[in-house]
Amino acid sequence: MASEERMVHMDFDMVSVAAITVIVYLLGVAVKAMPIDNKWIPVICGAVGGALGVLGMFIMPDFPVHDVLNAAAIGIVSGFAATGVNQMGKQLKKGAM
Repeated sequence: MASEERMVHMDFDMVSVAAITVIVYLLGVAVKAMPIDNKWIPVICGAVGGALGVLGMFIMPDFPVHDVLNAAAIGIVSGFAATGVNQMGKQLKKGAM
């Protein structure tokens, strides 16, 4: 029984992290439609993801972590997952040339 309960809890944790990724993805799509240089989309998504991670820690009792640093890290990674880390590298390289 304890193993099944832990598995359900872990699935819920993954849903909360996936929710950050989906929200940030939609934000990225909205930002892309604005007159903002595309190279800033990964930065915006990472920052918003970090903020959502910290917010999630405070408003979701079953959030996977319970400290601000790890909550921000989970959010930032989720934000980068929404845009693709390789896209960040391409955009920054394009801006440097």
